[in-house]
Amino acid sequence: MTCTRIYLVRHGQVEGHETKRYNGQGDVALTEKGWDEYRQLQKRLADKPLAGVYTSDLSRCRQGAELLAEPHGLKPTARGELRELNIGDWEGQTWQELQARYPEQWQARLEDIVNYRVPGGENLLDLAGRSLPLIREIVAAHAGQEVLVVGHGGLNRVILLDAIGAPLDRLFHIEQNYGCLNIIDIYADGIAVVKLLNG
Repeated sequence: MTCTRIYLVRHGQVEGHETKRYNGQGDVALTEKGWDEYRQLQKRLADKPLAGVYTSDLSRCRQGAELLAEPHGLKPTARGELRELNIGDWEGQTWQELQARYPEQWQARLEDIVNYRVPGGENLLDLAGRSLPLIREIVAAHAGQEVLVVGHGGLNRVILLDAIGAPLDRLFHIEQNYGCLNIIDIYADGIAVVKLLNG
């Protein structure tokens, strides 16, 4: 049975990475290490027969996707549906700042990671609702081919949870390091197999 292979990448390291914070949909810059991570991925993916490259339209993904697509003679398709979770009023703030400023809201989100929506932002159901239909669209457009998707930590976890049929509340049971590679094979009958996780 034919399958579509998705190489799912998390963007490289970003500025401010030393402190845990929610960057959300803020356009933060890559560090030199982040660029190095993309260069390593470029070597790793150089011999793969990529038929398409899709990326979040945020610069930390889009710029890396351009580098990864170049050896294949492809131009990345940037899509807003692949953006990171919109964290609303919390965007750009560190975890420490948020716990001090909004202790009740912080605890409420911990207790209901799936449904809690930060003011002005999205919840995990919103993220899944906008990203997973696009993944299905990409798979349908590239039946039997191999494609690259460049995304974010939260986004990638949602895609991976969907692939293994796990609920969204297991979000933090999956690690996604900067510059990591995941491989998902999706068969014509809709069955998905995760071949590599956080590689």
